[in-house]
Amino acid sequence: MDELSIPDFLHKKPVYRDIFEQYGTDAAFLWLLRAIAIEQPHNNTGDILALEQRIDAQLNGLMSSIDTGWAVCEEGLNLEEAGEVFTAMVIAMRSHDPKRIQKAVEVGLFSDECSKGLISAMGWLPEDIVNPWTQRFLNGKDMSHKLLGLATCSIRRQDPGEVLSQILQREECKAHDALYARALRLVGELRRQDCMPALQAAITDDRDIIRFWSNWSAVLLGQHACLNQLKNFVVDLESPYQTLAIQLCFRVLSVEQGRVWISELAKDENQARAVIKATGILGDPHAVNWLISKMAEPKLAKLAGEAFSFITGADLVKHELTLEQPTTHPMQGVDEFDDDVELDEDENLPYPHQGKVTALWRNHGQKFLIGRRYFIGQAITTAWLKSILNNGTQRQRHAAAMELALNDNALQFFNSRAKVKI
Repeated sequence: MDELSIPDFLHKKPVYRDIFEQYGTDAAFLWLLRAIAIEQPHNNTGDILALEQRIDAQLNGLMSSIDTGWAVCEEGLNLEEAGEVFTAMVIAMRSHDPKRIQKAVEVGLFSDECSKGLISAMGWLPEDIVNPWTQRFLNGKDMSHKLLGLATCSIRRQDPGEVLSQILQREECKAHDALYARALRLVGELRRQDCMPALQAAITDDRDIIRFWSNWSAVLLGQHACLNQLKNFVVDLESPYQTLAIQLCFRVLSVEQGRVWISELAKDENQARAVIKATGILGDPHAVNWLISKMAEPKLAKLAGEAFSFITGADLVKHELTLEQPTTHPMQGVDEFDDDVELDEDENLPYPHQGKVTALWRNHGQKFLIGRRYFIGQAITTAWLKSILNNGTQRQRHAAAMELALNDNALQFFNSRAKVKI
């Protein structure tokens, strides 16, 4: 290199590094946006795919110079944030460098939040890169590595075979709450009927996390008697499993049983949101007038509108059945001085116009038969569920995936949060 070129090189190097730093920052931020987007009611697979393509563009940018890209990722790991862990793990795995992978895994296992990025990265990458490491994690002695291997199988809906049975039997694995719970959950997701004895051994466990996931999987495998075990989670407002229990139970209960459970829930006015969710999931048109009445309550109006749409299939926005949200109710339970606030569950739901919704139901409600379950406006059939899974919004897709699994015992429980396949 001649002397005249040195100043140019020194001048350009920081700019070059800045580009990679921007790739890393953008990849982590876009991953966070996607983590939020896959749970939102207004996004469809096209919206998710667009985000994923933007993420892949940033990851490819980091891979254009692997050493520089990894240096940026390694620096980002110091933040101990899920988005940075996701980015680092993808780059480490794509580089096929065990030391880099070890570094990303160590930080990813630092906290439950970081683990979300780590597991997401394992679901993001192609099989030929992930599978050897999945097996390595599953067969390792470290319980946290086994958990990572199981979580990878879970999000990829990949059967680990005999390893799952072994984990469910070994006492040291059963003593590890998170590992044991993930194994029990995977039994239901993969429809592993051969593991039913392991579920039965866990359904009365003292630990909530174990009792919940064993009963959850047992119900998915057709053991509907376990609904009674899940009822305790349905009625427990403080339980982290309440919503998950509601989403499963009210798809399995008969309309008559569902009405009884909802009546019991409704006795506690603090359970108003749970009652509305359960009503929408049960799909009973008998409850539609009650849902419309709840649209008069600002704190419940959006959720009631969503439940109405889940039963009737009416698109509130498309049919111009909305109004501008009252400014007197910005976000329920939010401290305006708190910067660390998660997105409101109802944030992207339309605010229903009660009068217009009432008129719509008056004109079209007679098409719905009382006592029959409806899902997005139609009777539940495999063809309709597959259509929603392919074309619905994210929350509709999540619901359709569970309905489909319950409707056909031969099907795995489709992961509607997985990376979109083109």
